[in-house]
Amino acid sequence: MSAADARDAIVRAHHEEWARVVAALTRRFGDLDVAEEAAADAFATAVERWPADGVPPNAGAWLTTTANRKAIDRLRREGKRDEKHKEAQMLRDDDPPEPTGPIDDERLRLIFTCCHPALATETRVALTLRMVGGLTVAEIARSFLVQETAMGQRITRAKSKIKAARIPYRVPSSDDLPARVCAVLAVLFLIFNEGYLATGPDTDPVRPGLTAEAIRLARLIRALLPHDGEAAGLLALMLLIDARRTARVSATGELVTLAEQDRGAWDTALIAEGHRLVRERLRSGEPPGRYQILAAINAVHTSARDVRDTDWSQVVALYDQLVHLDASPIVALNRAIAVAELDGPEVALAAVDRLSDRLAGYHAYHATRADLLRRLGLGRQSRLAYDQAIALAGNTAETAYLTRRRDQLGQAGPGDPRQP
Repeated sequence: MSAADARDAIVRAHHEEWARVVAALTRRFGDLDVAEEAAADAFATAVERWPADGVPPNAGAWLTTTANRKAIDRLRREGKRDEKHKEAQMLRDDDPPEPTGPIDDERLRLIFTCCHPALATETRVALTLRMVGGLTVAEIARSFLVQETAMGQRITRAKSKIKAARIPYRVPSSDDLPARVCAVLAVLFLIFNEGYLATGPDTDPVRPGLTAEAIRLARLIRALLPHDGEAAGLLALMLLIDARRTARVSATGELVTLAEQDRGAWDTALIAEGHRLVRERLRSGEPPGRYQILAAINAVHTSARDVRDTDWSQVVALYDQLVHLDASPIVALNRAIAVAELDGPEVALAAVDRLSDRLAGYHAYHATRADLLRRLGLGRQSRLAYDQAIALAGNTAETAYLTRRRDQLGQAGPGDPRQP
């Protein structure tokens, strides 16, 4: 087997098996640090052995077995205390496991462990992205717009707190679910987003393994909470976005925007299921939450056979509802994009410019400004905004798209009043 083939197999296994391996080790050893380090050691061993020995027929089982051995070796090296030796013997424990919750899914239990209310909400999300999503600390830091060192410290403290507080590894009882579900839904959406538009220079632009895992777990949450509007809304949102995945990146590896996508390539079954969930929530008569509104926005987009048929007034009205629930600058930015289609780029640009202080480090802010400036004929300013967006973008397909759009710009004319 060539080194390149082995590397591809390891990358694929990491995307597909990381959460399963970490969850299995966490259940057995009850320690997130042991689980993470042993899983990482197992993948490092794969890097050494698979090019020479070949990829095993069941990569997940090979990685789990190897990681278990690594964990036991580590505990024995450290373990001069009786308790450590007991932990190391767990591999041969034939006693039936204790009940772990209403749904027998190790990865879901791991998410609820990481999303315990004893941790701050942002910390819950970051820890779960690391332990379940397999994202690097750098990728998580970019999602939160913070420094990598600060994010690493946050994750380390969270694992220590779980260990010290002996937080149980289980899906909580129905009485405990409401305190956890908001953070769990937020984590699933971030995992999905990392799969749909992956970050990192050496990462595939789309990671379908992550999107599929997020959708699978969202279905389990929906089964746990059949009457929870936000659980249904998140599932609908994921389905409606994932339905467009195959049309989102071109054959040359460049991002394809919604307006330019081949709508005939969209997955009609996923769209139908997402629309059904949106209609179900509308019929409930309950006030919609954040994910339900986002799902409704995507339902409008996926209802239009052509981008020119999009009901932009309805999209803006839905964003107006969302702003009352989530007044974040990113929501305001997305609303401005819709306003550009309804009221024109000049009105939208004024709204976008008001977000400069809060979104200066966010690539989509500069990409949006670049497009609006381009539409207004302000070529030189548009080019500068594209340069900033390209410098900040972490997705290879998005970088390729932004570069092409920048390079297509003509020289700004003498009438451009905003030329620097």
